[in-house]
Amino acid sequence: MVDTASIMEEAASDLNQRIAERVRELRAAQGLSLDALASKSGVSRSMISLIERGESSPTAVVLEKLAAGLGVMLASLFDAPAAAAQAPSGPVARRDDQPQWQDPASGYLRRNVSPPGVPQPMQIVEVHFPPGGRVAFETGARDMRVHQQVWVLEGAIDITLGEERHRLREGDCLAMQLDRPTMFHNPTRKPTRYAVVIASDTPRDDERTHSGPCGACTQSMTRRSTRSPAC
Repeated sequence: MVDTASIMEEAASDLNQRIAERVRELRAAQGLSLDALASKSGVSRSMISLIERGESSPTAVVLEKLAAGLGVMLASLFDAPAAAAQAPSGPVARRDDQPQWQDPASGYLRRNVSPPGVPQPMQIVEVHFPPGGRVAFETGARDMRVHQQVWVLEGAIDITLGEERHRLREGDCLAMQLDRPTMFHNPTRKPTRYAVVIASDTPRDDERTHSGPCGACTQSMTRRSTRSPAC
């Protein structure tokens, strides 16, 4: 008889190792020391070291802080490292090949649905959220704009963005930007299942540093058809 618990434990260990290699790879690619990443992410140097050695099962909150510090989306931490990645097999990601990860703190289960290695700006994640579960992401504004749409497929979920709280029920969809602390809470006694569509947009250097008069904004708007946040 198949030992399901052993299989799940082995799968979790494999995914923790993938996360370890991925974090180490992203940090090295940006030339960040452990201390530098600790400063950018708010995660301690010792914890980052444990994660990179595959000796820790990081929570969703910790991984989100690391993703923000590395300037990537949380879902990308579950991608295969470049050294181990194979050439994209095509535009289809089969169900059995989609990486699945469980948050050790809340018990919520997330699955990366999108095909890996496809050069598109969006990703899809499916989440199973347990009854009474709660996850609070403390990360606020970041270097890149990250947009999400949360579509509830089954059950209900409360999402708090800063001071705003939204209660979503089956079929509801919330459009949001990750620029404030965010909390997910299932207030019911039943599991909730929802899909998240994630897209990122890295601001240009001139947009991040621009503080000139609106004439400069007009030029920026002409080039990108987007009004500068300074106006």
